[in-house]
Amino acid sequence: MCQRPQIPAQDLDLLVSDIFRSVKLSGDEALLKYAKLFDGYNGPSLEISQDEIDAAAQQVPDALQDAIRLAASNIERFHSSQVVEFPKVETAKGVVCWQESRAIESVGLYIPGGSAPLFSTVLMLGIPAKIAGCSQVILCTPCDKNGFVDPAILFAAKLVGITRIFRLGGIQAIAAMTFGSQSVPTVVKIFGPGNQYVNAAKKKATDFGVAIDLPAGPSEVLVIADSSAVPEFIAADLLSQAEHGSDSQVVLVTTDRAVAEKTLKAINNQIRDLPRREIAEKALAASRFIVMDSLENCFAFSNEYAPEHLILSVSEPQKWVGKIVSAGSVFLGNWSCESAGDYASGTNHTLPTAGFAKNYSGVSVDSFVKKISFQQISKSGLQQIGPAIEVMAEAESLIAHKNAVTIRLKALQND
Repeated sequence: MCQRPQIPAQDLDLLVSDIFRSVKLSGDEALLKYAKLFDGYNGPSLEISQDEIDAAAQQVPDALQDAIRLAASNIERFHSSQVVEFPKVETAKGVVCWQESRAIESVGLYIPGGSAPLFSTVLMLGIPAKIAGCSQVILCTPCDKNGFVDPAILFAAKLVGITRIFRLGGIQAIAAMTFGSQSVPTVVKIFGPGNQYVNAAKKKATDFGVAIDLPAGPSEVLVIADSSAVPEFIAADLLSQAEHGSDSQVVLVTTDRAVAEKTLKAINNQIRDLPRREIAEKALAASRFIVMDSLENCFAFSNEYAPEHLILSVSEPQKWVGKIVSAGSVFLGNWSCESAGDYASGTNHTLPTAGFAKNYSGVSVDSFVKKISFQQISKSGLQQIGPAIEVMAEAESLIAHKNAVTIRLKALQND
């Protein structure tokens, strides 16, 4: 029951390897070739000019600009709270240890375009990158045959301070950020969602020493519901994920069969008016409703499934928070719709899918930093822990390790 939809990926690895090899060898020449082949773009420039970025604001309706600014404010407020200073700890007398964060210097953001240009993801990735202090942030997003990129993506990028944007999508975009080219700088970590080609390319990038944010797959949501749930609300939440893609999956786990039946009717009513109805119907075909005899078992199943998004449509949802072990992002109560997390509540929507919520967290400010540990040991501190180090090093047959302590202790004795 935990199995996700599988899209055949025949020859996918071979395709990724071929494109990576070509981009590594030929740089911009290869990138322009693939831009023409896959996107129909036959222009001379991969990078979007500052004039184009500035002009984008004129094409974004005022209402959408205001909505993006509100979302950005909430996202910045939430993510700024994740910046903490670590205390210095005296682990033994004269032995002081602490930790400090350092921003990852160069990061690349991938933003899907096409039928659903995800300008919201620009906020979700760009804002924590800026809070972390990354000195170079570049963005790649696919264009149409005229080189046109959705103005909302460019507006959101300018709003968060991203100035280097490239007309690049798919495998070739990930390859460009991995190796660099005459136009595109190389990065040390790549972020962002994408289709199976993008995700396969991100995995390939790790073979060349470039880190990625997390393993990402098709979007998913799991709703736990009891008799207090509102079927119309559940149906809307399930459809909001089903319309992402035909390989998305939505799951309802409930203790009330009537809720399941009413939710199914509500889905049939609501789906009629969706512009992406055909996509949602394909996703629903690989989805499921499960009726269980207790909420305890519903939560046990959810933890095994480890959903990207988890909605608790139950009475007293706070009471069940401690039961949640594995989930990307959790929405408590009938009024906490998943769309809020996708856009404007402030939490991040770049989350682990396909069960990876068991061992990965969603993107946060921590995703854009590495943490360095420090220790300062005084003479008395070395006398405190030195003998233990000597014994342990000798037991592991690492005598040079032991000698690094012994020589210092002898120097202290001579003093």
